[in-house]
Amino acid sequence: MNHLPEDMENALTGSQSSHASLRDVHSINPTQLMARIESYEGREKKGISDVRRTFCLFVTFDLLFVTLLWIIELNVNGGIESTLEKEVVQYDYYSSYFDIFLLAVFRFKVLILAYAVCRLRHWWAIALTTAVTSAFLLAKVILSKLFSQGAFGYVLPIISFILAWIETWFLDFKVLPQEAEEENRLLIVQDASERAALIPGGLSDGQFYSPPESEAGSEEEAEEKQDSEKPLLDL
Repeated sequence: MNHLPEDMENALTGSQSSHASLRDVHSINPTQLMARIESYEGREKKGISDVRRTFCLFVTFDLLFVTLLWIIELNVNGGIESTLEKEVVQYDYYSSYFDIFLLAVFRFKVLILAYAVCRLRHWWAIALTTAVTSAFLLAKVILSKLFSQGAFGYVLPIISFILAWIETWFLDFKVLPQEAEEENRLLIVQDASERAALIPGGLSDGQFYSPPESEAGSEEEAEEKQDSEKPLLDL
């Protein structure tokens, strides 16, 4: 006998939860869903997301910054024309900064081609450029004589190394996860719109309305009052 009220309570709770879920599904506004889908599709039509555009701008900044530092180094060491001929025409791996500039050009071309033109959604391109940059700079710092040529012997390799790793971090922790999250949101919204379209339009919350429960003992009290009033009426 004690288990009966608990079973009834569970049944009532289950029915209320099912009614609530039906109301939640039916409360989806198709207009809002279509607006969200159109907004996501509009972002897709842009061709490139905002965070990917920021990444491409940073890659461009990498190239321009390294180029600026190299031009300053050319001016400091005796003029652009003479130093340019010495570092480019008479290239020497142990004393020239021209290869560090070419390394920045290599990073720019590969990353822009992969993530702006081809819109790649994988990390292999940034892994390639960062691995090549790190290996080349470490070998150049160990084998060359850059440290004996002043401050630029320290600045250019360190700046190039740091920028390459910042690009890797930005793509791996910002660009790819955010774009994957946007795709998941689009799939969820599309799935919700399809489910809302399958629900008949004639349903309303009134169909799931249940009348309030009567107070316990109210019927018994009414019967007792009627029984007590009958003798008075007979008199």
